[in-house]
Amino acid sequence: MDMTSRMSSHFDDAIDTFKTSSLALSAPLSAAVDLLFGALANNNKILSCGNGGSAADAQHFIAELVGRFERDRLPLAGIALNTDTSILTAVGNDYGFDNVFERQVTALGQPGDVLVAISTSGNSSNVLRAIEAAHDREMLVIALTGKGGGKINELLFETDIHLCVPHDRTMRIQEVHILLLHALCDGIDALLLGDTL
Repeated sequence: MDMTSRMSSHFDDAIDTFKTSSLALSAPLSAAVDLLFGALANNNKILSCGNGGSAADAQHFIAELVGRFERDRLPLAGIALNTDTSILTAVGNDYGFDNVFERQVTALGQPGDVLVAISTSGNSSNVLRAIEAAHDREMLVIALTGKGGGKINELLFETDIHLCVPHDRTMRIQEVHILLLHALCDGIDALLLGDTL
């Protein structure tokens, strides 16, 4: 395969993944918008976490909430748990890296808050522990995964929402994850500000 064909195949695979994801995830994505909006409307907050590219996605999502998405509005309450290097290194050093999100959820989470947990494999130990801590704090969870959902799929309650991208390649899963997060921001804004495109 020449390089141009190789590059073209990425577009073809991404288009197929987006189409498959649209069929599988549009309904739970809509439910996730309602869940997030309900939490924010009740003066609760959104916590988000992930590792690597998923950490960047978690931070990006919270930036859209606290800052703005496409339209001006009041800031919305959100915290990315992977951004404070002092907390991450202190907890990682003293308790182990598996605990870096769990301890923050335990410290900051309140009943009615929502944890947006991002793991392409569904098996990230620190994200799994964050979900368990969220459940202990009577929080709801929206999980973004791929590859069948991994261990996260087994942890979620019926009241949680699982957005599992139907693909096994990390890059494709991450590409859909950012669309899902943008769609969540758009849905929240539509409910807050009116349904305009």
